[in-house]
Amino acid sequence: MTVEHYENFPVASLLLPANLRPAVRNIYAFARTADDFADEGNATSEERIRALETYERELDAIETNTPSESSLFQNLAETIRAHQLPLQPFRDLLSAFKQDVATKRYATYQDLLDYCRRSANPIGTLMLHLYGAANEKNLRDSDAICSALQLINFWQDVAIDWDKQRIYIPQEDMIRFGISAESIANRPKNAQWQQLMQFQTHRARELMVSGSGLCKRLPFRLGWELRLVVQGGLRIAEKTDQVKGDIFTLRPKLQKLDWLVLLWRAIIM
Repeated sequence: MTVEHYENFPVASLLLPANLRPAVRNIYAFARTADDFADEGNATSEERIRALETYERELDAIETNTPSESSLFQNLAETIRAHQLPLQPFRDLLSAFKQDVATKRYATYQDLLDYCRRSANPIGTLMLHLYGAANEKNLRDSDAICSALQLINFWQDVAIDWDKQRIYIPQEDMIRFGISAESIANRPKNAQWQQLMQFQTHRARELMVSGSGLCKRLPFRLGWELRLVVQGGLRIAEKTDQVKGDIFTLRPKLQKLDWLVLLWRAIIM
């Protein structure tokens, strides 16, 4: 398990009931390919936006029961109808991916959370709907977990995002700790950088823990899936702290031995 690029999405996991695996794969295919439009390859910004707008029109077609010529959207439409899934989470994902094309900086933490609300939280929302567990309390805790996972991914991938000229660290925090955007190119390791990264991991960890009660309320299989995802995210945050924020040369990853740690921590949650 890693906390990056939809890798925490439980695609065909053995912990998922077999009857839900096709639905999860279809949702994943939508999210994966749409994300690639925004991030991968050498397309221009205009080409990326047009591709995402094509997906928006496909969602409109599902809403009006208009058949699609795309097998991806034929499968997705079947999943949405069979499980009575809301369309808004899919629209929110596309909104976030379009934002990725145009937005390279975030002024405040609240701005970043708004992005997470659309880029990460919809996945948790859809999973809860698949399980028939999308009540207000569960959705609130799911949002906290999904946003925390997204934030931890950002702090894990500062160097990778910098190569794309993106900085997800809120500008207000960089100013507070005396870190300039240009200094990231020099792979900072000073005390100010360490303090900035510790501040970010601490905040993400608190957000994750605030929603972790959801693990105990969900059905057995999904609850255990979520326990491992939560503990995986917390472990990456812990490893980021252990390397004192030097994610440039020691990018945190989960190794084989970490699975024993995750399993034990999942059991005692």
